[in-house]
Amino acid sequence: MVSQWAEAMDDSTLHRLVQRTGEQAEAQRVARLANPPAERQPQRQASALAVLMVDGWQVRHRGPGWGRSRSKESHVEWHEMKTGVFYLHEQAAQTESGRGLLADKVVVSVVGEPMVLGERLQWEALRGGSARARQQLFLGDGAAWIWHLQRDRWQGAIGLLDFFHASQHLWQVGRTEVGEEESQLIPWMNPRLHRLRHGQEKKVLSEIAALKKKHGEAGELRAREQNYFAHHASRMNYQSIARRGWPIGSGAVESACRQKQCRFKRSGQFWTPKGLRHLIALDEARRNHHWDQLWTSN
Repeated sequence: MVSQWAEAMDDSTLHRLVQRTGEQAEAQRVARLANPPAERQPQRQASALAVLMVDGWQVRHRGPGWGRSRSKESHVEWHEMKTGVFYLHEQAAQTESGRGLLADKVVVSVVGEPMVLGERLQWEALRGGSARARQQLFLGDGAAWIWHLQRDRWQGAIGLLDFFHASQHLWQVGRTEVGEEESQLIPWMNPRLHRLRHGQEKKVLSEIAALKKKHGEAGELRAREQNYFAHHASRMNYQSIARRGWPIGSGAVESACRQKQCRFKRSGQFWTPKGLRHLIALDEARRNHHWDQLWTSN
């Protein structure tokens, strides 16, 4: 029973209100995409850099066998929630402790095709002033759909592989070369991580490409990692990006994903597609400066 309002409201009434308002928020979001966005703050000076980051995480849905104890169909299904973040670089700051902080950002999430995320994120980014930014930076991990999305929507942006993900894959390479023993692995890793971060990525990439083939499981892992680095070789210019004061990690979108998971991936939460869409639409109306429109249109 919820009683913050003038009179008590039971859970079923609150549920109906949220679903009805969420459906309205989703309808407004779909309608907005039919027209080019008007920039929200056109009086703002053009930004030096627009930053876009994309990632994904898994959310639980009720499967076709939900609620049937003897069903042969799955009771639970997992679907990828694709999430994108946009902000202007001057909106980034730090707390006194050095923790990153964004004064303003856009967060968009979609359970569906990457191009749907791209359409929605691009619309919000244009509304936020990305078209007048002198340059655009696009960050993500190694997932293929992320870089297909960049080519589709932000072909002119500088693409950068998140440094943390690159370092994780370099650790995997090191394990195939010297094993798991820290006394050997860390001396192998540290100078290569340093070179990768500080402008000698071509040397590291050449060394990885030149590693001899191995047989068995270790050989398959090494081949995958060699392909990974070869594929992303043009997205590892970390020193030149960092010297401009730009981000080399996708922490903003990873933080957004964690926040979404804290809300939509709690213990015992199993969503219907419609229910999840409606709550996501409400959440984004609040985050992305559409909240007033939602209520004034009633």
